[in-house]
Amino acid sequence: MSRTLDGKVAIVTGASKGIGAEIARTLGRAGAAVAVNYGSDEKGAARVVGDIVADGGKAVAIKADVARPDDIKRLFAEAKQALGTPDILINNAGVFAFSPLDAVTAEDFRRQFDTNVLGTILAAREAASHFGDKGGSIVNVSSIVSTGAIAGSVVYSATKGAVDAITRVLAAELGPRRIRVNTVAPGMVETEGTHSAGFIGSDFEKDAVSGTPLGRIGQPGDIAEVALFLASDAARWVTGERIEAGGGLRR
Repeated sequence: MSRTLDGKVAIVTGASKGIGAEIARTLGRAGAAVAVNYGSDEKGAARVVGDIVADGGKAVAIKADVARPDDIKRLFAEAKQALGTPDILINNAGVFAFSPLDAVTAEDFRRQFDTNVLGTILAAREAASHFGDKGGSIVNVSSIVSTGAIAGSVVYSATKGAVDAITRVLAAELGPRRIRVNTVAPGMVETEGTHSAGFIGSDFEKDAVSGTPLGRIGQPGDIAEVALFLASDAARWVTGERIEAGGGLRR
């Protein structure tokens, strides 16, 4: 892999497993020093750090709840102390739950919006305060459900629609400060989360594959390569954009 991120420092939220973990590994192989954020899976975060270090990179695991302002400030402070001033933020931390409208609760609404939306805003705000005159890159992880109409996903889809809006607004607001803000929107991806939710091997997966021109569901590495592009100088003239990475699936 080309070391397109040599000398860069990246913070990846929700990076102990799944898409976030693979993004962290991919940025590490590209030369970035990586802060691997996690909420509860300390062992998973340690494995990701170990993988990056084994590949010759530099990484550190930092526990923080992205929905808590004090935790976000500490995350960036510890990352800066350990690795240097950050240049890249990958807003990957997210939670999801699919349920019909009559089963939606206020508690679940707050849980998903706190992590997926408030967490994205808080982390972006903190990143912008650290990037300085040299600017930086923020990559938000959305989902194809933000523009689709998948029954049972009303709260999750709403959070990802908000992430898309955040990207557009912050790209306009932060562009004069040389900060680019973009979104990668994955389709269905095989992760620990989709396995535990029962999607893998289900009719839901079969339906997704049948509607995907490339004939399969995604893997974390498929998404990580898009995030790498958006984080790198190869995308220096790209901001406010949403790239779908779903094998051509349209919902």
